[in-house]
Amino acid sequence: MKIAIDDFGTGYSSLSYLKRWRVDSLKIDRSFVRDIATDPSDHAIVSAIVAMARSLNIQVVAEGIETWQQLEILRNMGCSLAQGFLFAKPVPRRRRAALPARRAARSARGQLGSLQLARRNRLALKYSGPIA
Repeated sequence: MKIAIDDFGTGYSSLSYLKRWRVDSLKIDRSFVRDIATDPSDHAIVSAIVAMARSLNIQVVAEGIETWQQLEILRNMGCSLAQGFLFAKPVPRRRRAALPARRAARSARGQLGSLQLARRNRLALKYSGPIA
């Protein structure tokens, strides 16, 4: 079993969970990513989360990536996974088969590298590996 903390940095995502459980990944809430290029506080918070997670050998996923600038900043911080509208908009499960995922992945691959599909109730493209 793997444990991921979603929306890290908001609500009930306490730092004590990192001590209490063997956490495999943290998903940085999009509210911190949205203004990462313009708000020094958001930049500092995300940088600290990424550094802390790397020190604890925890994978980090940045949510809500909408611009290439956000992606580049996160890549420079050492964030290895990203998801958001930059890659694809969410698609309801019933329409998943109709999604031209291969075409979307091929067009984004030239800029990012390989993409993988994250399957939940909605479909999102998620970069897997170093953001290069």
